Amino acid sequence: MDKQVKISVIMGVFNPDGNKNVFRAVESIIQQSFQDWELILYNDGSGEKGSRVIRRAAGMDRRIVYLENHRNNGLAYALNQCIRRSSGEYIARMDDDDISKPERLEKQYTFLEKHPEYQWVGSAAELMDQEGVWGILRMPEIPEKTHFLFNSPYIHPSVMFRREVLIQNQGYCHSREILHCEDYELFMRLHQNGCQGYNIQEPLLRYWEDYHSYKKRTYRRRIREMRLRYTGFRDLGLLRGSTIPYVLKPLLVGAVPPTIHYLINKRSRRRLRNQESQDKRIP
Repeated sequence: MDKQVKISVIMGVFNPDGNKNVFRAVESIIQQSFQDWELILYNDGSGEKGSRVIRRAAGMDRRIVYLENHRNNGLAYALNQCIRRSSGEYIARMDDDDISKPERLEKQYTFLEKHPEYQWVGSAAELMDQEGVWGILRMPEIPEKTHFLFNSPYIHPSVMFRREVLIQNQGYCHSREILHCEDYELFMRLHQNGCQGYNIQEPLLRYWEDYHSYKKRTYRRRIREMRLRYTGFRDLGLLRGSTIPYVLKPLLVGAVPPTIHYLINKRSRRRLRNQESQDKRIP
């Protein structure tokens, strides 16, 4: 293990969609007010073009550690490799198309230093697409088990963990049966094991959410999520007749065409954001 740092930021990348997104994400870490960090950038079997982009991004700062695998094994596997290579006391997640606000690492580090009763901390997020910020996504401040019924109560790329909670709980599960649901599974498992997280209500992340984000949520992926919900709810003691509709929720949502789902969500989030702005202006 190399020289220890306070925070290891871990990012798995596979065939990045656009050059600007990756560089913008990395730049947002470089510009953090908290500077005692390393960024573990893992190339998860990208093609030649994508690999060139990731290597260029890795050259943006001497604190970036570049790792690669010639075979794509999925995000959970990539993140576990990043954790093994990391040296930080804290592990912060980051995706290659999101933007961390300059004070994100500092505020989350300070929170965890002051609150030993929490094993990780997330935040609210501003939703953005090609047109800019269009909404705000907020999560429960102190999530309880019942909050898992609707969706995961944590925004995965906004979260900073204490290193030991990931090590003690064997990190991410990279079974193909929960592909693209690894964060939901992890947080349910952590809660099942008696761990607790917290969500700062201030948006510390800009989260990329466009039409293609919805299009990637295939029906096969929704079936995997349904199965995960069944086992996760059972293990959390939430599975009963009244919660079966929540188990089936991914299939019901999947019946709505991605375009319509995206537009409905965008309109409702934009309305909420506008209302919050108006409320702030009222004396």
